Amino acid sequence: MPSDSKRIVKNTVFLYIQMFVTMIISLYTSRVILEILGVNDYGIYHTVGGIVSMFALLNGVLANGSSRFLTFELGTGNFEKLKKTFSTVLSAHIIIALFLIFVGETAGLWFVNNKLQIPPDRMSAALFTYHLSLITFLFTLTQVPYSASIISHERMNIYAYTSIINASLKLLIVYMLTLGDFDRLKFYALLFFIVEVGMVLFYRIYCIRHFQETHYHFVMDKKILKDVVGFSVWGLFANTAIALAQHGTTVMINMFFSPAVVTSRALANTINMTAVQFIGNIRTAANPQIIKMYAAKDYSGSKHLLLESMKFLYFLMLLLALPIILVAEPLLQLWLGQVPPYSVIFLQLTIITSLFQVFDTSLYTGLVAAGRLKENALISPTVIFLAFPIIYILFKLGYGPASLAWVLLFSYMVLGLIIKPLIVIRIINYSWKDIFTTYYSCAKVTLLAIPVPCITYIYRHTLFKGTLTSFVGLSLVSILCVFIAVWTIGLDTFTRTKLVSLVKSKIKLITNTNNS
Repeated sequence: MPSDSKRIVKNTVFLYIQMFVTMIISLYTSRVILEILGVNDYGIYHTVGGIVSMFALLNGVLANGSSRFLTFELGTGNFEKLKKTFSTVLSAHIIIALFLIFVGETAGLWFVNNKLQIPPDRMSAALFTYHLSLITFLFTLTQVPYSASIISHERMNIYAYTSIINASLKLLIVYMLTLGDFDRLKFYALLFFIVEVGMVLFYRIYCIRHFQETHYHFVMDKKILKDVVGFSVWGLFANTAIALAQHGTTVMINMFFSPAVVTSRALANTINMTAVQFIGNIRTAANPQIIKMYAAKDYSGSKHLLLESMKFLYFLMLLLALPIILVAEPLLQLWLGQVPPYSVIFLQLTIITSLFQVFDTSLYTGLVAAGRLKENALISPTVIFLAFPIIYILFKLGYGPASLAWVLLFSYMVLGLIIKPLIVIRIINYSWKDIFTTYYSCAKVTLLAIPVPCITYIYRHTLFKGTLTSFVGLSLVSILCVFIAVWTIGLDTFTRTKLVSLVKSKIKLITNTNNS
């Protein structure tokens, strides 16, 4: 196996260990925090956090820009320019963070006080949480170049270890919330702030000790800044749309419905994000190689790795999505005990949406590698921007909260199946054959995998007795059917042969070790 492929596999293993541990902790803590805070305070926390996240949309823009340029310079081997790039990017982050704090403490504060449906007796706790969230954002935004350096150097083991520590500390937060008699929403916000700032400081110390380019000096190289800003500006429009879809819609729900409905969407998003992180670890491990290949002018290799990783990401997402869609109700019952209204439909539609987002986000990596974001920024986010006023109008006309999820599902279908393929074909010389071959493979696997689980779902009350039995039975049937479909028609003969050979060699190695 080539060394680059080995590195991707190794990094993916580290990330999956991290994902498994953090997933268990995250699902457990979400349930306990909901019980401790209550439905209304839980919804208030996510609403206020949603406002801060909208202010933080530049975080995602600059994160992509930082990671791309740092990885690109690593690929070219120009160390002096790498050092200048890091310091220039960090200087820009500091300036932008201070500006956004000012905006958050003026316009954002006015919005919290005047537009959200927060019970008067909880306004004090909501404002306390809002201020701490803004300070946390100040630290995390200026952390972006350091995180980008870790990813660029492909030190996924450190990324995995710190994520596990972060999740474990949040588990400790849950325990501390049960101690004493105090305002638990305020205390939760304070403890969360301490953990996040502590992790930011750890990342910075690690980077400074291991990567020479992260020794910061105030530098504002005009050419580098122009390139990074020029690259990032085109991402701003796209990330604004993403912020509206993810966080703006949460705030909009609170403008029309109670905090309890916000809680339902937040819980559905928690499960969805767990699934997305599961497959996203492969993308995190593969993206640096895609960009480095492009930087080294290995365009065909970069394209091949992107399309192959996109296909396998879809298969993995389907492996998670199909059982979650079918067992959404028993899953939420087992997890929460009492299921808040709209949680089931929110979860089902959000998971389906994530399947189409696999195509959208994967093809976007190709544009990042080529540094060609202008066309995407002018076209793709327009779909999400159009969705936002449509959702607002539907809410005004009296449609229920689930209409939000339906509109977003349709939007990402259009993006993933039509718009993003057209862009990469036009901009970076992908062909319709490249795209169609990958999509066709995904469609075949999906059509083969879903009939048996759907029939099982229809007759679930006859086949299974009890919530737990229904959950386990439907999950196993769905996972088995997806696995069979992927193995039989999703993988080519060469890949199947290599996988069988790899498994046999590992079994033989373990057997020989035990015998000796």
